[in-house]
Formats: sequence, structure tokens, C-alpha cells
Amino acid sequence: MTTAPKISSVLAEPRESKYDNSEKATWSFEFFPPKTDAGVANLDARLGRMRGMHPEFVDYTWGAGGSTSELTMELCKTAQTKHNYIANMHLTCTNMEVGKVQTALEEAKKNGIRNIVALRGDPPVGQKEWKACDTGFKCALDLVKYIRKNYGDFFCISIAGYPECHPDKIENYEEYLKNGKVSDEIYKAEMDYLKAKVDAGADLIISQMFYDADVFLNWVKDCRAAGITVPILPGILPIQAYAGFKKMTGFCKTYVSPEMLAKIEEKKPADNLEGQAKKDADEAFKQFGTELATDMCRKLLAGGAKHLHFYCLNMDQVTKDVLKNLGFVPADYDDETSVKYAEAVSDHRGFVKAVQAA
Repeated sequence: MTTAPKISSVLAEPRESKYDNSEKATWSFEFFPPKTDAGVANLDARLGRMRGMHPEFVDYTWGAGGSTSELTMELCKTAQTKHNYIANMHLTCTNMEVGKVQTALEEAKKNGIRNIVALRGDPPVGQKEWKACDTGFKCALDLVKYIRKNYGDFFCISIAGYPECHPDKIENYEEYLKNGKVSDEIYKAEMDYLKAKVDAGADLIISQMFYDADVFLNWVKDCRAAGITVPILPGILPIQAYAGFKKMTGFCKTYVSPEMLAKIEEKKPADNLEGQAKKDADEAFKQFGTELATDMCRKLLAGGAKHLHFYCLNMDQVTKDVLKNLGFVPADYDDETSVKYAEAVSDHRGFVKAVQAA
């Protein structure tokens, strides 16, 4: 089994210019395990179409309590052996006994999956508060320590970072929306915990979604001031539908400025539309969301970001359009031309060629 390179090493390498302007940044995609066989097949086909966009790696999420453990593992294996991606496998410790975590790590190592996102995880469906398993871990810090203690430097460990602080720390979301500020005490405690995870062995940080570039950039400055030196990747969730936007911002307690919220409310499709009129309005709103994401990415890159991590929601169109707008993939990239562009895939320290030869 061919072992993938560490993402931390890949990000440190100079990037060859594949397309116009693409040497200025790198990017990655995140997906979740579909609930049906048809969904898995659709995602697999989509991964093939997205290969020519040359992400540095792809993430797959892990269900609470290991509910998607087998499928997540299979998706990561397929991503590396069939599609020549570098897989970054999420691993949560929500309701996970130590033995289950060890089994997952052993399986990942056996299959050449060398990149892990160490997370606490969300509560299982129907459970409001997160509770540690009696024979498990209490937090992501424990998981990072466990991986380093038992596997040395074999794995590249990613961790989550929260530019606005963890949503559990925001008690009154409506009040928080007024200025996007938490107390200095909470902010410092969050920063101290993030540094503790890095000091325990984390190699890079992937941020929670946000919709204000300045929030992320200022947070990065604070991270650097706190002595955190590992790469910090901004998590980008383009707005694709109004209902989805409201659901995700409410769940993550994400700050949205009054000005931006007013634009979104103005552009959202009317509730009484039907048929083609509804389809046209939904598409127009998606294009609006694409432009918002493009503008935010431009601000992030101008502010010093070198990598963009896209939460794709198992779709490809919006992410593709944002990358086109940025000049990072060809303007003619579509389902037909994707095969041609995929053939020009970069060689990450021989990984792609080794997989193809295996």
C-alpha cells in the first residue's frame, strides 16, 4: 500500500504554476459521507470531475460516535487509490472508546492514510450537549496527545480553529450578532486551548466557517502573537441556498455583519415562487453567493492567506466557479474538459505516480 505524503510537507513545497495565477495559492475540498449508495456513487463521479482542479488534499468528515467510520475510511481509501487525491480523514472522539480510535488509526496507517483531523466532534443526533465516553477522550487535545504518544510523527495532525471562538462559548447568538465580539476572557481561553493543541503535536489548523475576512485575518495575527506558528487554513463555505445559510450560521453561531445580512435578505428568493421562476431565483441567489465567496477569498489572499479550504457540501459547481473567478482554474473547465485537466495532475513527491503504478 502506497503511503500518502503529509499535508504539512505538501503545503511547504513550492507550487508549480499549473494554470494562470494558480501559483499564488493552494486549495483543498471537504466532503461528508453520503447516506445512500446512490449518494456515494454520485460523490465518486463528482470527485473524478473535480480532480483537474488540483486540490492539495480532500477531507472526509466522521460521524459522531464513529457512525460513519467504515464509510469514511472507504471514501479516503478510494480517494487515494482511485482518484489520486491525498486524503485527510476526520476522526472525532465523541462517544468513542479508546479501542475504537486505535482501530481507526491502525486501519488508516495500514491503508497509507497519513493525514488525520483530530476533533472532539458534535453531539450525536438528538443529544444537545456533548458528553465524553467513560473509556474515551474528553477533548480534541486528548486525541492529539494520544496520536503523538502512540504513533510518533507518522501522522500529520490537523485541528479545528475558531476565529470567533467555539460556538459552545456563545450563549446568546442574537446578542453576539450585534458586534461579533466575545469577552476578552473567553477569547484568551480559546486561544490558550488552541496553542495547547499545537504544542501537543498538531501540524496545521483548519478554521471554522466565517463570513468576514477581517475576523479571520485578525484572528491569525492573534494566533501568531500567541506563538502559534503552524499553517492556518481558512475554511470557506460559499452560500448556495438561503435556507442552508440560515441553518449553518445558526448552528455554528457565525457572525454576519448587518450590511451583509441586509444584502442576503434582499437577494433571497421569494417564498411564493414556483416552477421555472423558483429555479431561476434559486440560481440567481447561488450566483450571488458565489460572488460573495469570491470577494472574501480575494480579501483573504490579499491579507496573506496562502491556502483556501472549501466546504463543498458534496457539490462542485460553486467551488469550481469561485476558483474560476480567482483565475485558479481555466475558464473552460467543465465536465467534458475535466478529464484533460486531470491528466496534468501535479506529482506530490511521487505519490500520484506511485499510486498509478500500484
